[in-house]
Amino acid sequence: MRRWIVLALLTAIATYLLELLDVDAAALFAGLVVAGILAIVGFAPSRKVAETTEATDDDPDTPAIPRPIMLAAQGVLGVYIGTMADPETLSGLGSSWFPVLVIGLGTLALSVAGGAFLGLHKLVDPLTGSLALVAGGASGLVVLTRELGGDERMVAVIQYLRVALVTVTIPLVASLVFGASASAGDVAAPSTTQQGWGLLLLAVCIGIGIPVGRRIHLPAAGLLGSMAIATVAELTGLAGDAAVSTILLTLAYAIIGWQAGLGFTMQRLRAIGRVLPAALALILAIGVGCALLGVALSAWTGESMFDCYLATTPGGIYAVLAAATAAGGNVAFVVAAQILRVLLMLFVAPFAARAAAKRLGN
Repeated sequence: MRRWIVLALLTAIATYLLELLDVDAAALFAGLVVAGILAIVGFAPSRKVAETTEATDDDPDTPAIPRPIMLAAQGVLGVYIGTMADPETLSGLGSSWFPVLVIGLGTLALSVAGGAFLGLHKLVDPLTGSLALVAGGASGLVVLTRELGGDERMVAVIQYLRVALVTVTIPLVASLVFGASASAGDVAAPSTTQQGWGLLLLAVCIGIGIPVGRRIHLPAAGLLGSMAIATVAELTGLAGDAAVSTILLTLAYAIIGWQAGLGFTMQRLRAIGRVLPAALALILAIGVGCALLGVALSAWTGESMFDCYLATTPGGIYAVLAAATAAGGNVAFVVAAQILRVLLMLFVAPFAARAAAKRLGN
C-alpha cells in the first residue's frame, strides 16, 4: 500500500507541474514517467497476477492494475472522446466535410504506412509499429495497444514524442511560415451540473458499450464500446450538456499511464532508446506529409493555407486551438477537422493496424 501511495503522490505532483506547461493529457504522461521510474528502480507497487495465465509478479507483462479498474478508466476516456463529437462543433465543417474526411483518411494511411516502416525494425513488432505512429488520440492508442497485444510502453513513448514535437513546432511554423501568433489558450472546465449529467452518461455508456462491444468482438471494448455509445448520444443530442468530470478524467489518465509505466524494465528502456531515432525520423516525415495534405485541403476547400495546416496537424489539439484563436483563423473549421481526425483514427486505426501487421507478418 505504501508504494501505491508514493506512486499516487508523485503522479499528482508531476501532473500539476505538467499542466502548468499546458501538456496534453498531463496525468497520463505523468503516470507513465513516474511509474516507469519506480519500476526501473525497484520501488513499483506489486503487480497483480493474471488469472488466466501463469504470469508471475516478475513478469512485466502481468497486469499491474485490476481488470475492472482498467475497464472503468478506458470507459471514462472513451466517453470523454465521444463527447467531443458535438454537432455544433462538427457543423463548422459545413460543405467541406467530405474533403476533410478524405484528407483524414489520407493522414491515417500515411500514419499506418510510417508505422509499417517502423515495424520493420528488429526491436518492433508490426502491430506496435503500426499503432505507434497513428496521428491522433495518443491516450486511446496506448489503451488499444495492450488490448490488441502490442507493446504499450513503446507506443506510449513514441506517441508522446509525436505530441511533444507537434506541440512545439506549431508556434514556430505559425510564426515563421505564416507570420501568425500562437499564444496558449485556456479550455473552460465543465460546470458542476454538466459533470453531474456526465456521471449518468458514463454509467449508461460503460454499462452498455462494454458488454455490447465484447459481444460483437470489438477491439478494446472498454474504450471503443463506450466511445461509440457516447458519440451516438452526442450526435443525436441525447447527451445534452453532459461532460466528463475533470477529476475522473485525470484519474483515468493516471491509471492508463500507470499500466504502461509499471511494465518498464532497463532492457525495455534500452530497446526503446534504440528505436527512437528511427521513430523521430518517421514522425518528422509524417508531419511533412500532413502539411502537404493541408495544402491539398486548402486547394480543395478554399480555406486559408494556415487554417488547413492547423486542421491537418497530426496531434496537439489544444495547441492547434490556441494557434487558430490567436491568429483569428476559422476556429470552427479547424477544431471540427481535428475532432473528426481523432475519432477517425481511434475507430479505424485498430483495424488498419491489424491488417498492416498481418500483411507484414506474412
